[in-house]
Amino acid sequence: MQRMLPSRLRMPLAIGLVGITLAACSTSPLGRSQLAFYPDDQLEQMGKQSFAQYQEKLPEIGGATYDYVQCVADAITDEVPDDAGIATWEVKVFKDDAVNAFALPGGYIGVNSGLLDVTENQDQLAAVIGHEVGHVLAHHANERVSTQAATQTGLSILQSAAGLEGAAGEQLMGLLGAGAQYGVILPFSRKQESEADKVGLDLMAQAGFDPRASIELWQNMAAQSQGAPPEWLSTHPSNQSRIQGLQARLDQAMPLYKQAQANGERPNCQR
Repeated sequence: MQRMLPSRLRMPLAIGLVGITLAACSTSPLGRSQLAFYPDDQLEQMGKQSFAQYQEKLPEIGGATYDYVQCVADAITDEVPDDAGIATWEVKVFKDDAVNAFALPGGYIGVNSGLLDVTENQDQLAAVIGHEVGHVLAHHANERVSTQAATQTGLSILQSAAGLEGAAGEQLMGLLGAGAQYGVILPFSRKQESEADKVGLDLMAQAGFDPRASIELWQNMAAQSQGAPPEWLSTHPSNQSRIQGLQARLDQAMPLYKQAQANGERPNCQR
């Protein structure tokens, strides 16, 4: 016999979950509501630990290559608002052929050497670093772990409340888990990626990098990503969707770029 949570307890439980969710809501730089269960200092500690693990796994590159990446990163992070609470940013270049870069809570930036084979100039590299810093400014790491925690907790409570036990219940919960993954977690990630594109585009423009280079960057990416998974089953927007979103944002970014140039913001980072 299946045991179900008494009906008098189900509604208060659901209301409690909604209350917790609302209490943990925050707003992204572009005005989107988002979950944020974790305090900033905890996310910063997670960022520090993740960065240390990355350093343990991969060799670092110094010299002129590091100076070039550091120059671009410095120009971008100089535009980070003071209220972001990050006084200094640590930058590392890792010897790895994967075309990737990242920024972590607490002020940590990593760039793989493989990315430098795709980014043709300082402006294209600035588009990537600006995007990654945009993730940090928009608290996307907090949102990701909060959404995952809320999804897992919600499914667990749903299973208990509905009395879904045994093989049939496990099968149904498996389907609900897949639905939650593709219906909540992955689309959220695509929203985060698109949002970071916009925040990063503004950052690079304010730093004096040409935002039009972001379009060229993703055209390069598209040329190298044949056979990529369909957009609906990916944590990233398709290259074409990304290009369209960046093009739509240029009307706002170009005036920032021209103003930065007029103010003498003209980065000269040599490869």
